[in-house]
Amino acid sequence: MNTSSSRAFSVTRVRNFFWNKTKPDFGKYAIVKPGKVSPRRFVPEHIVKPSYYLTGEPVEKIDRPEVKNQLQINRMRDSCRLAADILEKIGKNIKVGQTTEEIDVAVFDACVKCGAYPSPLNYKHFPKSVCTSVNNVACHGIPDDRPLENGDIINVDITVFHNGYHGDCSKTFLVGDVDREGRELVEATETCLNEAVEVCKPGRYFREIGACIQGTAHQLGFGIIPAFIGHGIGHYFHGPPDIYHFRNDYPGVMEFGMTFTIEPVLTQGGEMVEILEDNWTAVTCDSARTAQFEHTVLITESGAEILTLPS
Repeated sequence: MNTSSSRAFSVTRVRNFFWNKTKPDFGKYAIVKPGKVSPRRFVPEHIVKPSYYLTGEPVEKIDRPEVKNQLQINRMRDSCRLAADILEKIGKNIKVGQTTEEIDVAVFDACVKCGAYPSPLNYKHFPKSVCTSVNNVACHGIPDDRPLENGDIINVDITVFHNGYHGDCSKTFLVGDVDREGRELVEATETCLNEAVEVCKPGRYFREIGACIQGTAHQLGFGIIPAFIGHGIGHYFHGPPDIYHFRNDYPGVMEFGMTFTIEPVLTQGGEMVEILEDNWTAVTCDSARTAQFEHTVLITESGAEILTLPS
């Protein structure tokens, strides 16, 4: 994130203020400060890897939304189902006292066991196999040694590279006894995702997704973090179309055979975030909690198929 020196200074002051445990009344929860990150792990040689696994930089150049054929769709179904199965398994085992590092290890091991590569690992130099974003961490949280606390909410964002294709999904989970405000935020975010999927079908404008999400979020009393968008996906991790989660004028219409993610981030507070010194972790400037849900969808002949449903 590019900011002026004065803006960076003011955001740092806000962050330090909130980390000293003073915040607006967004409910009862811990404000997260990043912990210690363990060294990167390496995937076994026999597993097929994406283009960026060594350099950290993807080589695919996708300049327009891809319309997939049946073989490509079938491979997308397989990778997305695997991602969803791993996410479901991880979610069932989330508990108070567990570290996000332990979640990362579990995701890494599950991917390797299934012969898949954990897509986030070394993507643009991200150091871990999964994103874990807790409470005021809006997106791209790096797993570390912080134990989950009673009342936390945590987004777990899993992507796998399997048989040459990526499958991407996430959910926000409740840890222990979460307060009413937190539960309502999580429920509203899932509602926004589900209603956005209903919008999707051939001939609809991509921008209708954002209009739906913003309208639903505001109706339910929450804001949207506009910095994070959905994206096209396939043999590439990220590509067109861009899926904005707020009202916009992005051009283009959905076509049968397109696959992309929808992944709104809702917030209790304002829309501003700061990227921390690790160049990944995005925290809310007002320390409000956020929640995120994500599916990869396929545009069918008459509507949309959610590819990231567990088997």
